[in-house]
Amino acid sequence: NHSLNPSSPTTSSSRQTRASKDARKSFIMPRATLQSQLALSLLVVAVSMVLLLLHIHQASYFATTSKSNRSKGNDGTMPDNLKPMRAASTASELIKQDQRRREMNKINEEEKLDQPSVEIQAEEDRGPMNVVLFYADDWRHDTLGAAGNPIVKTPVLDALAKEGVRFTENCVTTSICWVSRATLYSGQYLARHHFEMLGKGRTVNGTEMKFEVPQNETLYSLLKKKANYHVGHAGKLGLWVELDHELNFDFFTDEDGWHWRIIGNKMWHVTEKNTADALRFLATRPKEKPFFLNVAYFATHAVDGDVRQYMPQNESMSMYVNDTIPIPATATEEAWGKMPPFFGEYNEGRTRWRWRFDTPEKHQHMMKNYYRMASEVDKSVGLVLNTLRDQGVLDNTLIIFTTDNGNFHAEHGLADKWYPHQESIRVPLIVKDPRMSPEFVGTTNDEFTLNIDLTATILGAAGLDPLPSMMGRDMSVLYRKGGIQTGAAAQGIPKISASNDERHYINSASDGQGKYHSGSESSWRTEFYYEHPMHSNPQYIPASQALVRKDYKYFYWPNFHYEQLFDIRNDPGELNDLRNSNDPEHKEILAAMRKRFVELKMLAH
Repeated sequence: NHSLNPSSPTTSSSRQTRASKDARKSFIMPRATLQSQLALSLLVVAVSMVLLLLHIHQASYFATTSKSNRSKGNDGTMPDNLKPMRAASTASELIKQDQRRREMNKINEEEKLDQPSVEIQAEEDRGPMNVVLFYADDWRHDTLGAAGNPIVKTPVLDALAKEGVRFTENCVTTSICWVSRATLYSGQYLARHHFEMLGKGRTVNGTEMKFEVPQNETLYSLLKKKANYHVGHAGKLGLWVELDHELNFDFFTDEDGWHWRIIGNKMWHVTEKNTADALRFLATRPKEKPFFLNVAYFATHAVDGDVRQYMPQNESMSMYVNDTIPIPATATEEAWGKMPPFFGEYNEGRTRWRWRFDTPEKHQHMMKNYYRMASEVDKSVGLVLNTLRDQGVLDNTLIIFTTDNGNFHAEHGLADKWYPHQESIRVPLIVKDPRMSPEFVGTTNDEFTLNIDLTATILGAAGLDPLPSMMGRDMSVLYRKGGIQTGAAAQGIPKISASNDERHYINSASDGQGKYHSGSESSWRTEFYYEHPMHSNPQYIPASQALVRKDYKYFYWPNFHYEQLFDIRNDPGELNDLRNSNDPEHKEILAAMRKRFVELKMLAH
């Protein structure tokens, strides 16, 4: 078709002839040519639409991704990992390019998951933490405003609970002062450390009772010698045996058994003295070293043998004057009558009940003074916390408040502790930890934490693994890194080995993978074994043991081979003994718990 080609060698005359013919007639396009041009136009339009849609898709993809990157702080330019690898000219090439982009994004996301979170990385970057343990005496779980007590005033501890975690099912494995403290220092059950009686020279069946833990394996010694901490103890030691001060302490005072005493030219109250010693430790500690301080209050322990029992500071006497202390529902003669038949008037718990609670007037007087002493401890805790804040170290200090045992306040017609009832074994525990995940701040936790766990938790904060002989578990797994979880993060990463001890220790229980039945790595214990030795003779303080769960509790009184079973959920006052129940379910539970009790007892021993 030369006529369509401008470069065709057509003569001028022929072009003129063609123009003359065209001028003489109307222009009519052949049908075939018209159809061809129409088809060509439609094809061009279709291709244009396809290309337009592809460009719109590509622009939308890049615009969305660029907007996402700008929200992360980048500028408006396209991120390098999303720029086209080369110009795409076909739909097939664009699809392949999009697939490559998605693969690159997946790889980037996986790399992010492999990296530690900001929270975990912050823990790794953190230097050694200080630890302050506030360790009160004879203070049961509900002597706290935060625990729902409508009378007692503990504003500092209540505020501490809002800044940390309050453990509502925290218990002791033996409810008596010196055994519980020996457990704190050793991380072991009484069955292992064997400190049953009061101090050197006391014997049972001709065998002298002593603290059977090597001096270099105590909590204090490990912190001082292995972790290079400055270690202080201010208050009640509670062992009545000599600990090697060079191995265990940089600072030490021991105040026990008194409420008022003249020291020098001043009449001191024991809580006032405990506070002054704690503040003296903080004022004189070397600033370049991390520190551990146990503020071991003697309050709210009574002065045994003194008819006054509880003697608060004078400035506290105006507190609770107009309050009426509620009488517990189980503080009745009926409840006392339901105690085992070997509980007689000579039982020490009943004797101390007569000292404190045998009349309504005496009950009010004693409980008001008890609460006054609790409020004095609360004030002391505030003074120590303020000093830590003033020194600029509060935010790098693990704070723990707990006590050595609970206390009967006339429940079951008893006073004091020793036995496996709830009032005796449950004690407060508040933990404020700089490593705590934000979602746990101000919460409560109802796992079974025990006093054997305190040792492992404190050592863990100092970067030490517990010794193989220790039977507890680091409680921080319950509130760090999202809480207890599967994987290595659940146990933390120990920085230092506290011992190269290769001795063999008892295996964990069949349903737990942690040390001494502490649950699996991804779960916590759901039960525990309780023990208390006989003191003097079976009529005075009989030996008691128990398997404790949240639904049922099994008691065993070994001096009398006597069993009890209580439905804790439906009978929280532990009044209705189901040992002789004819209910098949109760019989089945009793048999199962009896068997499990023996298993856990053997593990503890």
